[in-house]
Amino acid sequence: MNRNDVTEKIITAKVSKGLKWDEIARVVGMSKEWVTAGCLGQMTFNAEQAAAVAGLFELTEEETKWLQVVPYKGSLSGPVPTDPLIYRWYEVVSVYGSTIKELIHEEFGDGIMSAIDFSMDIQRESNPNGDRVNVVLSGKFLPYKSY
Repeated sequence: MNRNDVTEKIITAKVSKGLKWDEIARVVGMSKEWVTAGCLGQMTFNAEQAAAVAGLFELTEEETKWLQVVPYKGSLSGPVPTDPLIYRWYEVVSVYGSTIKELIHEEFGDGIMSAIDFSMDIQRESNPNGDRVNVVLSGKFLPYKSY
């Protein structure tokens, strides 16, 4: 057994039980974005969070322990993603990455936006021309130091 096996079991149980990520997140007590990442094997749950997930998905004690192991982060298996939705994010970074970098550097200086001290919010935005996906990424600015 490994973490990927637990992820597959969670996804299978989610589908069979008809659960939504926001419902799961409410039980865990964290944001739907973070809980989804955790259930997909990209975040580490503490014991209480892991127990909540285990209860929802009927995980064994061993499977519950895997939820508390620090994962190997990075869920994309190849250099260019082939899933259309994920590819569009790749496209956004390919097209706008240099713009994002330039504007962050102009506003904050030489550094990076943290993906560790980070939050994300994904919401549906009603629009008469077709609903829109509103994604807010918020990461702490970490300046490069001189030494």
